[in-house]
Amino acid sequence: MMQTGEWRPKDKRHSTIGDLIRTYLIKATPNKKGAEPETRRLNRLLKETALMQIKLDDVRPHHFASFRDHRIKDGNRAAQYDLVLMRAAWNTARIEWGWDLGDNPLTLIRFPKSNPPRERRLKQGEYEKLMAACTNTTVWYLWPMIEIAIATCMRRGEILSLEWKNIDFERRKALLPNTKNGRSRWVPLPSNVIDLLKTLPQENECVFPITDIAVRQSWDRLRRRARVSDLTFHDLRHEAISRQFESGLSIPQVMAISGHQTASLLFRYIQLVDTDPVSM
Repeated sequence: MMQTGEWRPKDKRHSTIGDLIRTYLIKATPNKKGAEPETRRLNRLLKETALMQIKLDDVRPHHFASFRDHRIKDGNRAAQYDLVLMRAAWNTARIEWGWDLGDNPLTLIRFPKSNPPRERRLKQGEYEKLMAACTNTTVWYLWPMIEIAIATCMRRGEILSLEWKNIDFERRKALLPNTKNGRSRWVPLPSNVIDLLKTLPQENECVFPITDIAVRQSWDRLRRRARVSDLTFHDLRHEAISRQFESGLSIPQVMAISGHQTASLLFRYIQLVDTDPVSM
């Protein structure tokens, strides 16, 4: 109905929120750096049948407020993501595509507050549990990714974006040309990471030719096998940054490694530093 993104008078009477989200998924999402996770979120959102079937001409703020109260059961962050995406879809359709929509109803409702930042680090013995669980799996990429995350402070997406052509074995560093903050950066590679990389097959451009969702699923299975609860892959970045401070590096030095743009974002990591860090 709206494959071209052009708005016709009859569309507003017959088209739904689901039509808007599907069009946004087709037209806007593929052009974004975070297209894969956003696609996953939008596809999940499209399964919210009660909300998606509401006609655009009939939608009111209370519809989104009811959805918020329902979705918040899965966590404040989950509800925030969905509301932000729907707000962006509405604004994009109205402003950039010329759709005949009124004021954005999502601007009139209260968004959930952000959850407090996680302060999860590896507990005593968890590193060994993860390593043991990795030895009993055919998923070859997971343990190397864990080691790289802890040693370099790289995010999961950054590790997945690593390309062999951007790894300088002689100078022991890797180039990340397209990071979360939009800037490229060189990441120093410790000797254990260099040795690990040399053991991996170089049959593709990417060091890890794996999808993000495959890593997520493998991580969840690994965590269950290892009986390590409430640990996300991103927590390994927290662990890595904390270890950098424990090794005596200054805030500017850690910023250069982690890619943080402002020092204030690192203050909470300093609070995670323990006098008896988990041994690798």
